[in-house]
Formats: sequence, structure tokens, C-alpha cells
Amino acid sequence: MKKRLALWREKFRDAIGWKIIDSYILKKFLGSVVYAVTLLMTIVIVFDVSENIQRFMDKNIPVKDIITGYYFNFIPYFINLFIPLFTFISVIWFTSKMSSNNEIISILGNGVSFKRFLRPYLVGSIITMLVSLFLANFIVPTTNERLNNFKYEYLGRQATQTTYLHIKNSVNSYVFVERWDRSTQTGYYFTYEVFDDKNISEKISARVITYNDTTELWTLSDVVRRVITNGEETVETLPSLDTVFNVKPINFNQDAFVSETMSYNDLRRFIKEEKMRGSSLVAQYQIERHKRIANPLGIIILSFLGLSVSSRKTTRGLGVHLFIGMGLAFSFIFLQQVSTVFSVSGGLSPVLGTWIPNLIFLAITIYMLRFAQK
Repeated sequence: MKKRLALWREKFRDAIGWKIIDSYILKKFLGSVVYAVTLLMTIVIVFDVSENIQRFMDKNIPVKDIITGYYFNFIPYFINLFIPLFTFISVIWFTSKMSSNNEIISILGNGVSFKRFLRPYLVGSIITMLVSLFLANFIVPTTNERLNNFKYEYLGRQATQTTYLHIKNSVNSYVFVERWDRSTQTGYYFTYEVFDDKNISEKISARVITYNDTTELWTLSDVVRRVITNGEETVETLPSLDTVFNVKPINFNQDAFVSETMSYNDLRRFIKEEKMRGSSLVAQYQIERHKRIANPLGIIILSFLGLSVSSRKTTRGLGVHLFIGMGLAFSFIFLQQVSTVFSVSGGLSPVLGTWIPNLIFLAITIYMLRFAQK
């Protein structure tokens, strides 16, 4: 079986023209990325442990829960957050070393075109991009939710309380909650209104409203129901009422973090619902959705940008390449932050706000590749 797999692998390599030098560069690419991310996470975890160890001890949290409930869910988020930046730095690092050792000059001097030299970089960046896509859209949302639950359970994290929420329930009905407590999934001073043209045809008021996950029903307490038919009003008072509304607790959790706990498909459906309800946070939810595609694709752009920066041999060595690379990396991060702010509050489309940094640095990368050592 092993011989057959090896034979198929050799046939595949011959079919795509894959050479030993491609495998050599690809191993350096992936090995450098793994090493950089591992080193980063080690440093982050050490600092986080030193910062939180006293809190963990004060709360008497079991070591097993700290490892599985906190750090197992903490690590994927930071890996996905920093993987574009550290892919960029890794490419600069190993490519600059290859350049200083005259390896790139030898490769190009033996008849390998510069475009052909780019192939292992493309393969390595695509592999890293696919890992980032998988993390961002499937793993990180789940770990974010688990991490948040851990903080609520053990670290006494206060759930956000929002006030004066108006949400569109359907085409002609609206719900209003004066105060919503996320930790208990409970609303206070609730109102449900149904409009017939411009007039109210039904109004339900309740002092407290809670959601039952098992029955998927809302339970209202101290209920006053008013129905207006042909100008006549009927008033009914009830101690409690179980009913259905076209809203769920997640619609009352008005903060951008909610979107970070959803898979890509769930987020798309959630954004569609929030648009219908007129949520003020739709732009932030859309930015989160586009970031999950734009950031992984940015890995390919940053990989070739790193190559263009570090492929030319200089007498001043690796330091110059890293200095230029860090300047470009921080410029990229700064541009991302600025465009995000304009998307949220400056009137810029979330699509443009998310993709503009990638488009600008794609143009810079293409320009710099033209002047890379060939």
C-alpha cells in the first residue's frame, strides 16, 4: 500500500512539474509559519498565565477546566488572529536567509524563471489560507462561545445589559424591551404592538419576559393585553402568558461579539434577520462576515509581498528586510483599523471597508514583484 501511494505521489509530482527544490522551499515556508505561530502562542500563554494565575487560584478553578475550558478555546482565536502577520514575517525570515546564502541566485541562475520560482510560495500560502479559513469559519466561533461561557461561569464576567431595545417582529408588529439582561436571558417592561395602517390594533405589555429554550416559547409575567376592534378597546389582565414571537434572545443581545460565535452560514442568516429588524449593528456583523474571507485571502497577498521584500540580496542582511517588512505589516494593520472605523461610523460600505486593505496591498505587491530579483 505504501509503495502504491508513493508511486501515485511521484506520478502526481511529474504531472504538475513539482521538483525537489519546490519541496525544499515549501518545507521552509510551512516550517517557518508553524515555528513562528508556536513561539508566539507560547509567549502569549506565558503572559496570560502570569496575569490570570491569581484569579484562577482565588476562584478555585480546577486545572483541568483551566486547560480545556480556557486555553483550548483561547489558543485558536489568537492563532487565527495573528496567522496572516506571522506568515508574512516567516516568509521574510526564511527568504532573506536563502537570499543571503545565495540560494535564490543559484536557483534563478540555473534556468528557473522567477514565475516558476513563485510556485512553492503559492502552494504554501494557499495551504495556510485554507487553515485560516477553516479556523475562522468553523473552529473559532465555537471556541469563542465556549470561552465566553467559561468567563461567565468562573471569572464572574458581567453579561452586558442593554436598554431601550426596539426590534421589528414582522411587517406590521414591533417589540420593545426597556432593559435586557443577557446573563439571565430576561427582559423587563416589555411591549408588543401590532399596527393596522397607522393605528395600533393590539398591544401586549408585561413586566418581565423570559425565553424557554426547551419549548421555544416566551413567558410573560404580569400581562396586560389590549385589543382594539372598530374603535372599541378590550382589556385583559393575566398573571402569565406563554406565547411565540418572531424574535429570539440572540436578537436582544445587541453587541458585536455575538457575530464572533456563529459559523459563516449562521452569520449570513443572522445578518439577513437583523436587516429586517433594523438593527444598528448590521454593519459590524457584515464586517465580521467579510473579514472571515478577506483575512485568509490576505495571507496569499502578504506571502508574495514578503517574498518581494526579501528576495533581493543586500549587504546589510536580514535586519533591513525585517525593518521594511514590519513597516509594511503595521501599515496594513493600521489601514485595516481605519477602514473598519469608517465602515462602522463613517458611511463606508462594509464590503469596501473590509476589502480595501487587501486591494491596496495587492497593488503594492504586484508593483514590488516587478522589481524583485529575477
